[in-house]
Amino acid sequence: MTSAVARGGPGAATGPAGPSVAARRAVAAAFVAVLALAWVVSSGRVPAYMLPPPADVGAAMWALVATPVRAVHLGATLAHIGASIAIAFVGGAVLAVVAHYARWSAPAIHRRLGPFLSAFSGIGWTLLGVIWFGVSSFTVVFTIVAVLLPFALVNLREGLLALDAELLEMGRSFGRRRGAAFLLLVLPSLLPFAAATLRIMFGVAWKVTLTAELFGGGRGLGYVINVARQDYDTATLFAVIAFIIVAVTLADRLVFGPLERRTARQFGGRA
Repeated sequence: MTSAVARGGPGAATGPAGPSVAARRAVAAAFVAVLALAWVVSSGRVPAYMLPPPADVGAAMWALVATPVRAVHLGATLAHIGASIAIAFVGGAVLAVVAHYARWSAPAIHRRLGPFLSAFSGIGWTLLGVIWFGVSSFTVVFTIVAVLLPFALVNLREGLLALDAELLEMGRSFGRRRGAAFLLLVLPSLLPFAAATLRIMFGVAWKVTLTAELFGGGRGLGYVINVARQDYDTATLFAVIAFIIVAVTLADRLVFGPLERRTARQFGGRA
């Protein structure tokens, strides 16, 4: 019979209670308020090109979405990121599946191609892309795909290795064709890994995109940063950085985080 202590009843020993959720949020809000106050005070003591006031940065952020010229660059960056994530995810998935089912190709993919892509820097891919393809959107997408592809390859490989062998054997025993078993058993089991992969790739893509557009693109927020740097338009630099922080945070909390939790809850038991 389970005792009250084991069940966590009145006689259970309890450790020191940690800070409540409200307390943690209050500390985080206070930290942000202190940083904002320090920014306001410091911006009044130095030239605007060194540290622009928050009002100027806010106006520059609004211009990113409200000004047609800046909105075109924002749209170009979003297009670069969306296309690159799609290509890298599909490419990594294909390579992971090929290496899993055609075992003779696994050493070439996982021991040669994967480490090579992981070790090669984003700036290196950008410079090679400029040499090979010139300054263009293709160069930007090429660079981002080269950096993101290893994330998809490694994560989906782990998902394939974590497949429930008993579930697959049961599917074969019920006469499932290989294609049907892949669609009905393997793909659902990979969904939690796919959601986690997309979540990681989205955050990394923003970092790589700015560098790729800065050196190898003629459009995008990286190009905007390059022009702002030449013009000492620090407010625009801060605005782009702040916009990316807000965009990545909101996407992570509202889209990718819930998607990952939902797929893990619904399909995680199959992996």
